[in-house]
Amino acid sequence: MAMSLNEVGLIAAACMLIGGGLSFYLGRRKTRTPFLVGIIGTFLSLIPVLGLIYLAVLSVRPNVSSDKPAD
Repeated sequence: MAMSLNEVGLIAAACMLIGGGLSFYLGRRKTRTPFLVGIIGTFLSLIPVLGLIYLAVLSVRPNVSSDKPAD
């Protein structure tokens, strides 16, 4: 089955959106710079294996403690 260049582009865009969204979500809990983590995750998701490794490393990190006082 031959894939057109349009289909390859759609698959790459979908991987980037999913990888970037998951990176941003994990970055909000695991780092103090979620926007930067999301951008790095988006670009690494162009190569799906690198994106998955990045998400795995990010998910293993400990959560950042909140500076907000408990009520």
